[in-house]
Order: sequence, then structure tokens, then C-alpha cells
Amino acid sequence: MEALLNDFSPGLFIVQTILLLILIGLMVKFAWKPIMNSLEERESGIEDALAAAENARKEMQNLNADNERLLKEAREERDAMMKEARHISDNMIAEAKEDAKEVTATLIEKAQASIQQEKQAALAEIKKSVAELSISIAESVIKKELSNKKDQLDLVEGILKDVTLN
Repeated sequence: MEALLNDFSPGLFIVQTILLLILIGLMVKFAWKPIMNSLEERESGIEDALAAAENARKEMQNLNADNERLLKEAREERDAMMKEARHISDNMIAEAKEDAKEVTATLIEKAQASIQQEKQAALAEIKKSVAELSISIAESVIKKELSNKKDQLDLVEGILKDVTLN
């Protein structure tokens, strides 16, 4: 420390102090304002960026809420559409079953009527065949039994009396 005091020069000290004060004065006059302005600009830029980030976060929350709401509405709409489609499908199936029952009933009725007609036709054919066969047999028997004209006429007249009486 003694060396420091021995080397001390009051004139040099004053000159250095004056230069330091001039340098500080120049710095305050020319550099302090631009530095402070750039610091303020940077601070306001950071604040704006933070505000923009906060706005973006809020917007994102709103968008997420909107997306959730839209997704919920879409699910509800899908469920409603599926329910309606099931209802329409069930109605179509029920109508198809009813139509099939009606068609089946109609076909059965037509088939029964056709069977009845064919049965009547078959019975008529059988009756006709039996009648023809009976007539043929009777004719053969009568020809053999009634060889003369008088016996044939008596038989015919007897049958006619029986037919008119019944």
C-alpha cells in the first residue's frame, strides 16, 4: 500500500477524474438514451410477445373447447343418424315381412284354388270316365242280354220311368 501512496500524483488523479466525468457525461448524452430506448423497446417487445403467447394460449383453449363441442355435436348427430337408420331399417324389414306374408298368403290361396279346380276337374274326368266305362259295360251287357228289339225298348222305357221319378 505504501508503494501506491508513493506513486500517487494529485495532478494525474484530477485529470483522470475529469476525463472520467467527461466520458460519463458523453456516455449519458450520446449512449444512455439509445441504450435505454433499445432496452425499453426490447422490454415492450417481450411484453408484446408474452401477451401474444397468452392470447394464442387462450385462442388455443377456445379452439380446443370448440373442437370438443363440435366433436360432441358430431357424435350426437352420428348417434341420431344411426338410431334413425336402425329405425328405418327395422321399418323396412317389418314392411318386407308383412309384404312377404301377404304374398305368401295370396300364393297359398291361389295354390289352394288351383288345387281345388284341378281336383274338381279330376273328379269330373273320373266321373266322365266311370260313366263312359259304365255305359260301355252296360251297353255290352245289354247287347248280350237283349238280343231282340222288344226287350231293348222295354228296358229303355223302364230306365226312363226311374229317371223321371227320381
